[in-house]
Amino acid sequence: MRDSQLTRLVIGAAIDIHRSLGPGLLEAVYEECLAKEFTLRNIPFERQKPIPLVYKDLKLECGYRLDFLINHRLVLEIKSIESIAPIHDSVMLTYLRLSETHLGLLINFKVPILKTGLSGTCGITKKKITQRRRAAQRLAEKQEQDNHYA
Repeated sequence: MRDSQLTRLVIGAAIDIHRSLGPGLLEAVYEECLAKEFTLRNIPFERQKPIPLVYKDLKLECGYRLDFLINHRLVLEIKSIESIAPIHDSVMLTYLRLSETHLGLLINFKVPILKTGLSGTCGITKKKITQRRRAAQRLAEKQEQDNHYA
């Protein structure tokens, strides 16, 4: 199965849940429902997958956990918050690096239409997150310069 097909299946499951339950419930509710949908749809997944942090030769069990690791290659993080902030993209980049995967999807269920709660249209790659991070840094630097001259 290609990455785009896998991503489409995951988004489809999330859309079905969102249509049925609506926005604004606790993240744990959506997580439980996604696990049920993935099982019903025969989508292989690991839930609350621990990922260690390795520094040089030291392996740290810091309590980092992926909401879901789908088919050993897609990191799925779910939220139920007002809006996705740049820090969420940074966290996703860290999760991708630590899990040694290349595809991530961030879904915010606290939106009227789930499509607007997706970070990216098909998923987040390391390259996209790096580009977003650099753009956010440039914007922050520009705002800082503007404030300095004001």
